[in-house]
Amino acid sequence: MEAGRSKAEDPGARDCIIPRCLAHAGDAPRPMTPDQLDARLRFAVAAAHRAGETALAYARDPAGLGTVSKGVQDVVTAADKAVEQALRREIAEAFPGDAVLGEEEGLSPGWDGRAPLWILDPIDGTANFARRLPLWCVSIGVYSDGDAVCGVIHNPMAGETHAAARGRGATMNGTPIRVSQATLPEHSRIGLGFSYRRERKLHVAAVDRLLARQCEYSRLGSGALGMAHVADGRFEGYFEPHINSWDVAAGAVILREARGFTNDFFARDGLTRGNPILAGAPGLREFLESTLGDLMEPGI
Repeated sequence: MEAGRSKAEDPGARDCIIPRCLAHAGDAPRPMTPDQLDARLRFAVAAAHRAGETALAYARDPAGLGTVSKGVQDVVTAADKAVEQALRREIAEAFPGDAVLGEEEGLSPGWDGRAPLWILDPIDGTANFARRLPLWCVSIGVYSDGDAVCGVIHNPMAGETHAAARGRGATMNGTPIRVSQATLPEHSRIGLGFSYRRERKLHVAAVDRLLARQCEYSRLGSGALGMAHVADGRFEGYFEPHINSWDVAAGAVILREARGFTNDFFARDGLTRGNPILAGAPGLREFLESTLGDLMEPGI
């Protein structure tokens, strides 16, 4: 789904799909061992490729997409549902003790906050997918011990797979990647996301402020791809006033492992209710925070 389309406190949005009490329930999480983390990364890469093939099969037959509106500029297709269901089955077989949070089907029953949590967006950029635009991806993240620790973003149309695990570095198609070394706004391009859950003046202000500093911007319609393109140096930053965790979990760890920065997205129930995201290359951090920081929710 396009980045951050639903939020509980906004009129007409879906209720929060995770009980707030579960976000911090139970005893302290059990940190994964290096072997456990590596196993999940290998699995996520392979699973993302299989999911991409499933989505492509639907894309080849637009008449069978079954596109349905979920809200303002918010759609779901049969492909979204089929991909998420397949990923859930595969995860349950490979890691039966893990839980899943997916955009379309919510949270696995009984998650106590301690077991690793797979965070799935089966198709991020569904509106693009439904219109046969090549800007969509499969996003698979793993959350453990209060943060994203593993992530894969696979763009089947471009044949690109971004992947990372905490402490392992980030890659695209197996080749190490690093964020841009740019330091000047006038040499930079920032990815922007927009959500109807926030006032449009925030987006307009972001565009105006960037252009005032001769800094270019792009809006892809996929927050996960936007984050991936910061990680691989195509963008110098990414900003969205509100985005959901399934759009960010994979990208956050990939971007940080590529030596970029993000705000503390999972603070203040970011896992359950979403948050703003501000991420970028270190050389632009001061510029991004001073230019866009006050457009984020207080305290993030």
